[in-house]
Amino acid sequence: MREILTTLLLLCAISSNAQLKWTGTWATAPQMTTKDNMPPISLSGGSIRQVVHISVGGSTLRIQLSNEYGDEPLLVKSIFIANAIDSCDIDRKSARYITFSGKKEARVEAGKAIFSDAVKFELRPLQLLAVTINYETCPKSVTSHPGSRTTSYIIKGEAKPNTSFASATRTDHWYHLSAIDVYGVYGGSVAVLGNSITDGRGSTTNHQNRWTDICAEKLIPQQADLGTTGILNLGIGGNCVLKGGIGEPAIKRFERDILGQRNLSAIILFEGVNDIGNSKGDSETVAMKLIETIQEFARKARAKGVKVFAATITPFKGHYYYTPFHEAARQTFNGWVRTSDIFDGIVDFDMLMRDSEHPETLKAEWQEDWLHPNATGYRVMGEYAAEILLGYSDR
Repeated sequence: MREILTTLLLLCAISSNAQLKWTGTWATAPQMTTKDNMPPISLSGGSIRQVVHISVGGSTLRIQLSNEYGDEPLLVKSIFIANAIDSCDIDRKSARYITFSGKKEARVEAGKAIFSDAVKFELRPLQLLAVTINYETCPKSVTSHPGSRTTSYIIKGEAKPNTSFASATRTDHWYHLSAIDVYGVYGGSVAVLGNSITDGRGSTTNHQNRWTDICAEKLIPQQADLGTTGILNLGIGGNCVLKGGIGEPAIKRFERDILGQRNLSAIILFEGVNDIGNSKGDSETVAMKLIETIQEFARKARAKGVKVFAATITPFKGHYYYTPFHEAARQTFNGWVRTSDIFDGIVDFDMLMRDSEHPETLKAEWQEDWLHPNATGYRVMGEYAAEILLGYSDR
């Protein structure tokens, strides 16, 4: 009965001029791989199995491969996807090969990213999907996302769907995989610009309990079968908005990582603590530059018809970032976020996470190192963010 109802809803949506579109269901921000985060064994001539946590489901998908920081072409023999079961294991019967212009082989030029062809695959909402890449040659300069908080598995030789990865070399990084889109009628996707608090520092490896994961878990089941919204985590640990930090600063990556997502309906801007925490003698100036830049991000997004939510910066007293001057800069930025009329909504993580008696600090039971939340804190943040997004959609 549910399948019949879904089909009828789809027909009604199509007949009422609803559009079939590619929509992001998972994404990560590509980075230049540092020496400490390189693959533990060579990917050339080998295979890597990577596991990702999907937000919305669908029956047709495509993947994106990134060689944007490569110094030579990335050559792939083949890629197949499958339902992840546990650790490195997959449901072998679910395996489907991905093609590129009708071929299993793929070539990604240095500095580029490409999408695969569409593939039919029954992707369940919130499931774990395994993506196995068989390499011919991997560039010496590797494109990756180090803060995967999820284990990847590397073996020598070309993997098939029945190949065992039990003795694989393990590493907690993603390589070359940057996005997964689904095709159909969707409400859009929400892209989150963030740093390590969004990337998941302090969450539990392989438990998929970053605040964005929790947000998706709470948000998606409460929406109808159609019109659901993908949640995309574009956080980078150590990232800054203005300059410095890890990865390209947000001012450089905003167009690609955020506005470049497919069927983008809303964004959440949750950055700035690293800029303030690393400022030396000019924290108020940094705060004002942050305000100008976040304001410009909002203008660009709204000009494209994208809703903009801004998040306040959470407390960090007890961490080495803290000084009275840095705290004053945080208060300046947060005060502006709460009173600005440029945003469609506010995600007040500061108000949510701070100790009521000591508002310059995180609640002790929700923090890992007085800067990053722990898994419990991330759950609280994710549930709250879902309430904000659902509340806005009900207006």
